[in-house]
Amino acid sequence: MSEPEATGPLSTRTAWARSLPSPLRDFLQTETGSAAILLLAAVAALVWTNVDSSSYSGFWTTNLSIAMGDGVLGQDLRGWVNNGLMTFFFFVFGLEARREFDMGELRDRRRLALPLLAGVAGLIVPVLIYLALNAGRPSAQGWGIAMSTDTAFALGVLALVGPRFPARLRAFMLTIFVVDDICSLGVITLGYTRHINVAALLTAVGIFAVALLVRSRDVRIAPLFAVFGVAIWVALFYSGVDPVVVGLIMGLLIYAYPASRVDLERASDLFRLFREQPTPELARSARVGVRMALSPNERLQHLYHPWTSYLIVPLFALANAGITISPDFLLRSFTSPITLGILIGYVIGKPVGVTAVSGLVTWVSRGRLRPPVGWAAVLGGGAVAGVGFTLSLLIATLAFRGQQLEEAKLGIISAALVASVLGWTIFRIAALLPQNLRLRALLGAAETIVDLATAVDPRRDHIRGPANAPVTLVEYGDFECPNCGQAEPIVRDLLADYGDVRYVWRHLPLTDVHPNAQLAAEASEAASKQGAFWGMHDLLLDHQGNLKPSDLLGYAEQLDLDLKRFRHDLRRHAGATRVAEDIDSADLSDVSGTPTFFVNGRRHHGAYDIDSLSTAVRAARGRAKLQSS
Repeated sequence: MSEPEATGPLSTRTAWARSLPSPLRDFLQTETGSAAILLLAAVAALVWTNVDSSSYSGFWTTNLSIAMGDGVLGQDLRGWVNNGLMTFFFFVFGLEARREFDMGELRDRRRLALPLLAGVAGLIVPVLIYLALNAGRPSAQGWGIAMSTDTAFALGVLALVGPRFPARLRAFMLTIFVVDDICSLGVITLGYTRHINVAALLTAVGIFAVALLVRSRDVRIAPLFAVFGVAIWVALFYSGVDPVVVGLIMGLLIYAYPASRVDLERASDLFRLFREQPTPELARSARVGVRMALSPNERLQHLYHPWTSYLIVPLFALANAGITISPDFLLRSFTSPITLGILIGYVIGKPVGVTAVSGLVTWVSRGRLRPPVGWAAVLGGGAVAGVGFTLSLLIATLAFRGQQLEEAKLGIISAALVASVLGWTIFRIAALLPQNLRLRALLGAAETIVDLATAVDPRRDHIRGPANAPVTLVEYGDFECPNCGQAEPIVRDLLADYGDVRYVWRHLPLTDVHPNAQLAAEASEAASKQGAFWGMHDLLLDHQGNLKPSDLLGYAEQLDLDLKRFRHDLRRHAGATRVAEDIDSADLSDVSGTPTFFVNGRRHHGAYDIDSLSTAVRAARGRAKLQSS
């Protein structure tokens, strides 16, 4: 419950770190960095081909074959990059999309309908623009070039130019990109495959059916599915269908789920056995236990994402972005219906299609289906979706040759540049609006997903800060957990910086790794009975290495508590029931580690440094303000 005790001024200790590692921050940094490297690779390709076009062409058309008995698998280097290495990129993209579907914004299935429709519109409108400019011409066959967004490039640009609250916009756009890529890969398969070997295609379908059957049996042998993926890829290659689709499909099949407390406890038990008897067998068991505590989706993302972002996608740009530029070429191209169709389709068609259909769906559903962000963010995200590169270049190489291919490449590169500038301009204008308009333009009025299963109850929860604050920060913590101790001064800094935040502590003692955590939690409850919870809370986190019974009695004495009563409550475990209730609520909210934060009921997936938590608090405060207005 909330005690009336005077907590005094918050600690002025400097937070131990201002930039802690986190999956979300690492992912966003990887996208931003990979976008920069992708741009450098594209520039390098342009320089290379304009300095020595014969060298550029000769290198990437070098044939490379793999022979196994009588079978030969061969294509040029550009082909191995385009439909070989890029399979890994689409695999990682499928993993990320699956993670959003299982654990992110899209776990609320109602949020799928609008981005799915917006994604389809974002494909159709650019294609119609391209066809309108190329009607009756042989170049109309390149209609598929204008549809696809480059996921890696667009997410990187979005991380660079987007608003300070990108998570919901990113999830919305990610769904659009999934629709975009699946449809684009379908177009490659059906629209740009000239000769299909039916037997090889049926073989690929059969192998995939076997993979699905094995997966349905809950088999988790990664090498086995790698073999399935390679076999399907080879079969599709011989069938004449572009095999990059294999990566996306296999990635979408791999579940993501939070680490359970049971799995974490099992991993810690195995490590403790290894610590007591460090043998190779127990070392292997400990490694397997730790690895199995994480979902395969997260493990594979961590393994492959840097390789695709920093090597494979830039290599693709280097292999495909090279065009010989001259004044005559530029003049001819920017009057060509191919270049103009691609440029206008991406720069105008994408944002118009995404924004118009989002508005139409919101109006038809009377607001029941609406974007998770404001309309300026939707328009800016739609503009960034005009960054077409990877699949567009892939389709261009299938649709055109010679001069027409060069014109298509120029249209793709120009559209990527203009779309990036347009997206930055939209977000910049939104950032200059007055505060109320800015919040509405960027955040919108969509409801936030609530992850906290047990709502905050002032009659039982330990609360610090104003009772009617618009933002509530809930922490599940462990008094012996070093990370909780490191986060505690950051929370104090946050509360000092924001006077309209209330903070709630809930117990989650990790007794398998912290033997004194349970008794420390019960000591805080014993102090709570005497109106001194927060005083004990602060002392326990300040002295995490000293949590034995004698230490707890010493802290009670420091707080001038009734020692006889405190000792009695501690001996009979009077606070155990209250601690157990918090543990049960943690289980209901899928909390398995400490510290875990919730901001206005939404789980905070970012780092717990002052910048990340402040950003989450500002976003929550903005949404609360919009909902109350």
